[in-house]
Amino acid sequence: MAMRIVQVGIVGCGNISGIYFENLCKIFTNVSVKSCADLDVERAKAKAKEFPGVQAVSVKEMMADPEIEIIVNLTTPQGHYPVSMAAIKAGKHVHSEKPLTLTRKEGLKLLEAATNANVRVGNAPDTFLGAGIQTCLRLICEGAIGTPIGAQAFMLCHGHESWHPDPEFYYKVGGGPMFDMGPYYLTALISLLGPIRRVTGSTRISFPQRIITSEKKYGQKVDVEVPTHVTGVLDFASGAIGTITTSFDVWNSNAPCIEVFGSEATLAVPDPNCFGGPVRLRPKGESAWREIPLCCGYEKNGRGIGPSDMADAILTNRPHRANGELAYHVLDTMHAIHDASRTGRHVNLKSTCTQPSAMPDGLFTGSW
Repeated sequence: MAMRIVQVGIVGCGNISGIYFENLCKIFTNVSVKSCADLDVERAKAKAKEFPGVQAVSVKEMMADPEIEIIVNLTTPQGHYPVSMAAIKAGKHVHSEKPLTLTRKEGLKLLEAATNANVRVGNAPDTFLGAGIQTCLRLICEGAIGTPIGAQAFMLCHGHESWHPDPEFYYKVGGGPMFDMGPYYLTALISLLGPIRRVTGSTRISFPQRIITSEKKYGQKVDVEVPTHVTGVLDFASGAIGTITTSFDVWNSNAPCIEVFGSEATLAVPDPNCFGGPVRLRPKGESAWREIPLCCGYEKNGRGIGPSDMADAILTNRPHRANGELAYHVLDTMHAIHDASRTGRHVNLKSTCTQPSAMPDGLFTGSW
């Protein structure tokens, strides 16, 4: 007996929405996008025209639609909390872009409201459900690296004002390299090594003003309000120790995306902003890296697998993987790194999470 299809509404039709529409409309067959909404009505209408069967509606109309079960919230960071809370109050599950919310207080209120309403909260990134990170998780679980000792992660670039049409929010509260890109790296590390118990960190603003060079707003200036070079030290509950550096201040670098160090081998983890590989392993005593075949997942751009996994979890009554508990732990960690820099101390995290279960073989094959 075939599972029923879960109806989805998308709020926010900006730059990131294209791949969500593409995959949720064409790849993941357990969901169907019924409607979309945006503050720019014409932008919503354009997406509806591009994807037949999708209707452009107001947010209020979407929330009132009894057929829609999941709201996919693709607004800018400032919109994550109000739109997600509106969805919860409407009795709908919600999957949001990262970060979960701007503040810890908002995050806790969101999760509490969801619990009281008996609905689910999901959150990007869902890239850790792809073939690259899942292959690494399988290797660690099988003992290929021995006992995990530590990890290092780097996201180094010179910001988004050279290509993004509306880059201002990257330098405002809720933006910066840690809140923009940190969720990819921290979610990957937590999925591989489990929750974090304590952090410390250092931050700085290297360039107080940015000049936009992308075509739409060429020459406009942006005052920077958030740290743009951030380094954190992560003490995992498992005993492993990690470091993470995220920066919008670096012109060039050869630093790896993520490496995990074990008692028996080092594991080179692929870019956590992507779904594929390569995955490389170098056991002790060997003079060269081995490239490991990818397993159990999807290696193309699979954004939308999080909402699809949530839909499957709703129908089969199991936990979904890209969940609110994980997203809040990532949010708490990011704030704690900034807090540690500001106060000059270690910060013990009050949050934790359950390490997400691995993806089984064949689950993500383009059709559930």
